[in-house]
Amino acid sequence: MTAQVLNGACELLAPAGGMDALLAAVNAGADAVYVGAGRLNARVSAEGFTPRSLALGCAYAHERGARVYVALNVLVFERELDEAAALARQVVEAGADALIVADLGLAARLRREAPHIELHLSTQAGAQSPEAVRMARSLGFARVTCARELAVAEIASLAATGVPIETFCHGAICISYSGACAFSERRRGRSAMRGDCTQPCRLSYGLVDGEGRERARVSGDRLLCPRDYLGVGHVAELVEAGVSSLKIEGRMKNPDYVYNVTRAYRAALDAALGGRAVDVGALTRQLGRSFNRGFTDGYLLGRSGSDLMSWERSCNQGVRVGRVVERRHEAVRVELEAAVAAGDTLEIRFVPDAETAPDAPARWPQVPCSVDGAPGDAVWIRCKRKVSVGSVVHLVRSAGVLDETARLLDAARKEVAALERAGVARDADDAWADAARSAGRGACAGPGGAGADRGAGAPAVGCLVTEGTSFDLTGPGRERPGTSPSTAVVLVDDPGEARRRLETSKGGEVAAYAWRMADDPGAWEDMLGNITVVLDEVLRPADVSAVERMCQAAARVVCRNLGEVEVARRAGADFDVMAPLYAANAEAARAYADVGARRVWLTGELSARDAAEAASELAGEVELGVVARERAELMVCEHCLLTAEGACKGDCARCERRRGARYLVERGGAWLPVRVDAHGRTRVFDEGPVERRDLVAALGAGVAWAADAGVSRHVGPRFQPHPDAEGGIDADE
Repeated sequence: MTAQVLNGACELLAPAGGMDALLAAVNAGADAVYVGAGRLNARVSAEGFTPRSLALGCAYAHERGARVYVALNVLVFERELDEAAALARQVVEAGADALIVADLGLAARLRREAPHIELHLSTQAGAQSPEAVRMARSLGFARVTCARELAVAEIASLAATGVPIETFCHGAICISYSGACAFSERRRGRSAMRGDCTQPCRLSYGLVDGEGRERARVSGDRLLCPRDYLGVGHVAELVEAGVSSLKIEGRMKNPDYVYNVTRAYRAALDAALGGRAVDVGALTRQLGRSFNRGFTDGYLLGRSGSDLMSWERSCNQGVRVGRVVERRHEAVRVELEAAVAAGDTLEIRFVPDAETAPDAPARWPQVPCSVDGAPGDAVWIRCKRKVSVGSVVHLVRSAGVLDETARLLDAARKEVAALERAGVARDADDAWADAARSAGRGACAGPGGAGADRGAGAPAVGCLVTEGTSFDLTGPGRERPGTSPSTAVVLVDDPGEARRRLETSKGGEVAAYAWRMADDPGAWEDMLGNITVVLDEVLRPADVSAVERMCQAAARVVCRNLGEVEVARRAGADFDVMAPLYAANAEAARAYADVGARRVWLTGELSARDAAEAASELAGEVELGVVARERAELMVCEHCLLTAEGACKGDCARCERRRGARYLVERGGAWLPVRVDAHGRTRVFDEGPVERRDLVAALGAGVAWAADAGVSRHVGPRFQPHPDAEGGIDADE
């Protein structure tokens, strides 16, 4: 079966974090579900599936005409490749119809060893342009999940390539471009690219200038927290655009969420496919009865400003159902705008007045609804807190959705039990095999470890360093026999410094970030033929022409997006690849080299052991690079964070706000530098540079050391963040 949508119709794809969610999705009308299996998927905290439950789930779905896709969409380290390949074969044997993959090394391995397996490219790979889609097709992917940030017209341009395009239609949004976020890994030691994100974007921050003065002018301090994606009003447009699959986010969501959201989009998609109008208002109210942070369709409209954000809260917003019109002792009268039912949970969003006690809790009260009510009714609700007349009332938990989900699950579980009694999954195991352990892989394959002498040659290693050398460039091991000489790539921000280095004996390979060069392109123009340009992480259709010009003019470019690889190849440019084109294993490095990359930069998420194992496996066949020291970028967002300071004029290139120093301030007091580029994209950096002496040492001699004196840890006035904002990490994702 190919990735083309059955019968030419657009597919509705729903999440399933466990068996109950799968049953809910299929019974709500999903054409396909996506699940996780084992530990190599981007939701390691989800319930997941065992081989036995996956086989049963696939059988149940297939009997009802639905497909099952399994996500193996994390970075895969060298010692995990055997396990990942074995797991892929196991899930297909269990009945999975396709695998969702982000790691190009794993994809290459599967394409070679199991060419019958249908591969879908994960959104983590950052497909934002037709060029990226075409490159994905050449790498063997049957379908591409595109970035959430795209507008409908951009999505249509991807679908016009003829490659089936899967696009998100509903659910939580990562404020960073997927695959281009190191915030959780850098600040909390848990990697989003390994499925273990701590969601730092949902927490509280201050926004200050270089003097520590508060700059945010919004009510709330969730400055990185977007609302949820709402595409129900654009389903007909997306069908017309030619997308093959509408994808609902939520493998960490409860079955009642999956059921309610899936049936809403089933209704919208059926209407669109049948040429009928979609009742957007009614479906939006239905969707609001499940967890949401408020809704936005900003990306689909080509907007990414303040209306995208949920600054006040990162928890469930529910849906508005009425307002308080009268207050009595421990009770309020609510005039209803939408139906409520006994058993619902209501939240009263009161506005403090003169009678409100100064020590009244900041959180809005949530109270049980004891009666049924229709729009226009006025009902009395018990509420011990003194809330103001005029307070808005939201429904945050629907008893009806919960009860209906419980009934269908009770029936569906009996059907699954019947399948099991009939012998489905008879031979399936209770746990996934750990191929990595059974393969008996040895210790670190780096210098001095097992496998250190593997192959005829040692890895050729370059080293990206940043301006301001302050570390000793010599040291033990630099003369290790058989190593090739290192290349020091010095990254500079200032065109004057670039010119000086090119004209003096320091020379060497000089590099600069394209997004920094965009502020003064004329100052760099005459040097482009002698420098390496590190391209942006993002390549949307509007960015392609500028990247084409850079590929034609620069001495070398460093591609950070699959689309840029396609553009560089088309231009005949000399190019490297670097994260977010992740190289976490030797297979990935070979895959990039096979499409023309001259040098492959290993991802900084690797430990010294992981890097050494990958380099040893390559045995010198691919030139590698490691980042020895960098100003660590935590994330890149399409949203301009500076809109929190007030209305935006829409002229990013001449915006004065972005010329000044800005910092996000964590609740613990750390200052995180913020830069907004000429496109209005925000980049957030760690408070100090990241230094990887361990990577350099593990890869042996010939690796230079350097540091950038200009990116030392910020020291400034201690900003005290908002004292009592809601904290914690959402448990729903």
